[in-house]
Amino acid sequence: MVKYTRLWETMKKKNVSQYRLIKYYGISAGQIGRLKKNMYVSTHTIDVLCNILKCPVEDVMEVEFDILEEESDPSSEKTPEDK
Repeated sequence: MVKYTRLWETMKKKNVSQYRLIKYYGISAGQIGRLKKNMYVSTHTIDVLCNILKCPVEDVMEVEFDILEEESDPSSEKTPEDK
């Protein structure tokens, strides 16, 4: 799951408000809402945010893996040699 918690932390550090993103940089309120809910946003939006905040993508988002995904991943299964 992609999480945008780091975005809000970076915005606070850089003193950039949601209002400023909408009013001065043209980020839509809908995109802000999607980010708050950790929903899909385009890579273009991520790129724009990184440019506004002058930061790497790691300061805007992070990927958190679900435990169930790891268990169902065939590449994570042990081979007979690993047992």
